[in-house]
Amino acid sequence: MAAALRTHRIACIPGDGIGPEVIGATLKVLETLERSLKTFKLDFTQLPWGSDYYRSQGRYMPTDGIQLLKQHDAILFGAVGDKDVPDHISLWELLLAIRGQMQLYVNVRPVRTLPGIQPLIATPVKPIDWVIIRENSEGEYAGQGGRTHVGQPWECATEVAIYTRHGVGRIMRFAFETALSRPQKSLIVVTKSNAMRNGMVLWDEIATEISKDYPSVTMEKMLVDAMTVRMVKNPHTIDTIVGTNLQMDILSDLAAALAGSIGIASSSNIDPSRQSPSFFEPVHGSAFDITGKGVANPLGAIWSATEMLRWLKEDDAADRLMSAIEKVCEGNILTRDLGGHAGTLDVADAISKELSQSI
Repeated sequence: MAAALRTHRIACIPGDGIGPEVIGATLKVLETLERSLKTFKLDFTQLPWGSDYYRSQGRYMPTDGIQLLKQHDAILFGAVGDKDVPDHISLWELLLAIRGQMQLYVNVRPVRTLPGIQPLIATPVKPIDWVIIRENSEGEYAGQGGRTHVGQPWECATEVAIYTRHGVGRIMRFAFETALSRPQKSLIVVTKSNAMRNGMVLWDEIATEISKDYPSVTMEKMLVDAMTVRMVKNPHTIDTIVGTNLQMDILSDLAAALAGSIGIASSSNIDPSRQSPSFFEPVHGSAFDITGKGVANPLGAIWSATEMLRWLKEDDAADRLMSAIEKVCEGNILTRDLGGHAGTLDVADAISKELSQSI
């Protein structure tokens, strides 16, 4: 008797702009992988949440949206954002609402040079191979602050960054554990404590305290502005990086561009306790300038699906999918942001073909 397939329930939110295109390509690849391996099944629930939903319903997701998501094992997401909806509305009512309410406090962005992709910086010592860890629940994106005297010459707006011992401690411990698992066993703690003398000083102090529990990990502190220079001039000296919500939001996009294109960048929004489903998404955004043209790079979404499979403990499937991505890139089947001429579905078809042939 054949063994029963391992089934994982996935909430799928294609969202806005190129989101449906890259998620459609990703689903096609995942279907091929399922069919070829015959060891697992992904049971997708399609959710129409996004800016069209907002225009018809007055909100980005239903009032019971979080409860609905919690019935799943993971979430695969495309993009959110619309030219006709202010970004602070679309972001806070969907993406940040999900991250915050489900305490997906770890954002992980792997960045590395893929075969066949020309990075924007020369790496004569070794290719880029970084893990960027972003605190995902507080810091500069805590949502604290307000506006008073609106419309007056003395109108005032505040944006308050929040750093708690609990929040900083848990992200630091995750970062040290990640660094410990990697060959170089080094961690750069990004900060700005020279100018931000309260929250960022606490950030530094907690990092130093926790470092004592990881004597085999080499920790160094680096100011965020100096870190931008190091990423460009000395990329071979970097392995694992941890930083605040805003700082890593910026540096991770720079990192993706340095490795070739933001179109290949993947991310995982994780609840390490697994009390809530983790959330996997490309970071390229809605990209309305190319929406509907069939030229969007699906690699960021497909790589995110690879990370999702790994989180679901389907390591063999994740390894096979990542290998197929690398072989297709090496074969120069690339979208135009990477200097190629392939369309979105061309890349998906090539990865699917590689998966069918290699299993």
